[in-house]
Amino acid sequence: MVVATASATEMQNNFGKYLNLIISGQEVIVTKNGKEVGRFIPKGATISYLTDSLTGILNGKDDLDEVKSERLMEKYGSID
Repeated sequence: MVVATASATEMQNNFGKYLNLIISGQEVIVTKNGKEVGRFIPKGATISYLTDSLTGILNGKDDLDEVKSERLMEKYGSID
């Protein structure tokens, strides 16, 4: 999956551009003051994110951020 990064201001000023990226299957990471504050992901990817979180809970891992990072690394090779 291709990942794009945009500041909150850039996202606000060019929302249509980033919406088209998401529609085409890309993920967009939104930053504010250089820190990630959110992600826009295609609708089809949401089930994968939810499944990964639930899998971590069922496996007894209580650090969901760690579980998410591990799953993203396995699937995409990078979480950035």
